[in-house]
Amino acid sequence: MPDISRAIDLLDGYPPIAGRRGRPRRRFEVLLADKGYDSEAFRQACRQRGTEPVIPRRKTARIKGLGKLRYVVEQSIALLHQFRRLAIRWERRLDIHDSLVSLACALICWRRLIKSRQQRSC
Repeated sequence: MPDISRAIDLLDGYPPIAGRRGRPRRRFEVLLADKGYDSEAFRQACRQRGTEPVIPRRKTARIKGLGKLRYVVEQSIALLHQFRRLAIRWERRLDIHDSLVSLACALICWRRLIKSRQQRSC
């Protein structure tokens, strides 16, 4: 099943965004996606929800600067795929998979923290 078929459900199911005082924002302002999400129906659905889509058109040049922003996401996914069990989802239960993703994120952060402390002590 292609990702775009579930993308609108993902937008609708996103929890409120905390930050400033007052009522939390329900939607994020901008959505970055790759060319696989390029369809006018998806763009229109994003705009109806108050989110501006930043999606390059198929068969055109790249959007300047989008790669720098997407690098963070791609690098995060690559770090999570270091854990074999997360590279291919073996778990049938979603709660176990979510727990393993949380544990992997904690381990990645812990490794980075230890690495930064070792560099400072020298």
